[in-house]
Amino acid sequence: MISNGLGIQAMRAGLKAHMKKLCALMLMAICQFAWTQTPAPMQDPAAIRHAVEEFLQQQSAGQPGEIQISMGQIDNRLSLQTCNDLTPFLPKGSKPWGKITMGVRCTTPSAWTIYISANVQVTGDYYVAASAISQGQAIIATDLRKVRGNLASLPTGVVTDPSQAVGRTMTMSIASGTLLRMDNLRSAPVVQQGQSVRVTSRGTGFQVSTDALALNNASEGQIVKARTASGQVLSGIAKAGGLVEVTY
Repeated sequence: MISNGLGIQAMRAGLKAHMKKLCALMLMAICQFAWTQTPAPMQDPAAIRHAVEEFLQQQSAGQPGEIQISMGQIDNRLSLQTCNDLTPFLPKGSKPWGKITMGVRCTTPSAWTIYISANVQVTGDYYVAASAISQGQAIIATDLRKVRGNLASLPTGVVTDPSQAVGRTMTMSIASGTLLRMDNLRSAPVVQQGQSVRVTSRGTGFQVSTDALALNNASEGQIVKARTASGQVLSGIAKAGGLVEVTY
């Protein structure tokens, strides 16, 4: 009986030790699983906004005015893994000013793309007609009136400096206060049809000049045709002062 009692106690002690060991192993496994399942760090929304703002500052750097950028909020329900290289981009066909939607792309360590609204204002000076201007009328400084506002809300090609308009002619009649645009202005002709011009022909090792009669109007840099006294018709580049350059 004593022998059997001692045997049972030994078995119980062995089982207890085995259970302790098994529990220890299970605890280690649970801890290891929990460690491997630790979520990756989440992307800081402030870093995304900073990357977008920096991108828009660079894209708008050539605008003639003060740049002001405001952005919408990033949805705080998004779970984005921290990105090693945030890449802002404009959707195809978008311009980097006005009310726009910006994209931000990540490729590593995980791939994701989000979109954020932004408003880029460019505050600067532009010019409108100080009074009515007729078609063909040459622009002088007093024809212009300076206005200050958001250039981003205006059509492309607005006149932002008087030198862009003074000396040019209108291709259409406009009323007082009308926005001046470059595509409605034409450079004044430096050569007019019927005008006597001086044609200079240049080539390798020679230069010849002769008088001729202009056959069409041309602004500086445009092609003009001229007929010499012998009846020969030459084509060259119109220059200020009634000059025509022909290069061979």
